[in-house]
Amino acid sequence: MTMPFAGGIDANANATLIFSLVAAVIYAFTSGTSPTLARSAAKTLAVAMLAVLAAMQGGPLMLVSALALSAAGDAFLSRDGEKPFLGGLASFLVAHIVYIVLFLRSGGGLDVLGAESWRGATALAMAVFAIVMLAALWRRVGPGLRLPIAVYVAAILAMGMAALTTGNAWVIGGAVLFMASDGLLATEKFLVAAISPHRAWMRFAVWVLYYAAQLAITLGFLLG
Repeated sequence: MTMPFAGGIDANANATLIFSLVAAVIYAFTSGTSPTLARSAAKTLAVAMLAVLAAMQGGPLMLVSALALSAAGDAFLSRDGEKPFLGGLASFLVAHIVYIVLFLRSGGGLDVLGAESWRGATALAMAVFAIVMLAALWRRVGPGLRLPIAVYVAAILAMGMAALTTGNAWVIGGAVLFMASDGLLATEKFLVAAISPHRAWMRFAVWVLYYAAQLAITLGFLLG
C-alpha cells in the first residue's frame, strides 16, 4: 500500500494519519446519535491527530495551532446547547484567524486575486456565498447570536480569500470545503425545521466536508 509519508504503514506519521481517519469514520457514523463521551472523543481526536501529525512532520506552528484550536471547537460542538455552540464558535473563529495569517504568509499577497481571473471569480463567489448566508441567518437567530455569527462569517470569508492567495491547490480546495461545511452546518442548525428528515444526511455531509477540508489543508502544507 502506498502511503503519503516515508516509512510504510507502521511509520509514526502514517500511523497517526490512519488513527485520524479511523476516528473521523467512527464519528461520521455516530454523528446522528445522542451525545456521549465516546462520540465526543472520536470527533475531537480526528482533527487533534492531524495537529499531532503536523507537529511530527515539522509543519508550520500556525498550522499546528489552527488544527489544535479546531479540535477544541469540535469538542465544544460535540455537545448540545447554546454555551457549547458559542465555545465552538469562538474556537473556530480564532482558528480561522490563525489560518488567515498562515495563508497570507504562504501566498503571493492580495494582488494575485486580480492577476488571475479564476482567483478573482472564486473570491467573488465566496463573497456572495457569505453575504447570502449571513442574510439568511440574520432573520432566524436571536439578537444575542447575530454579532458572533456575523464576525464568524467575516472570518471564514477572509480565510477563503487568504487561501486563494496561495499557489497550493490542496489548501485552496480545503478552504472551499471548509466554507461549504460551515454553510451547510448553519443551514442544518438554524434554517431547517427541527423535525426535518434532511437533518440526518446534512449532519453527515457537514462532517465529511469539514474533515476533508482539514485533511486537505494539512496535507497541502506537509506534502506540497
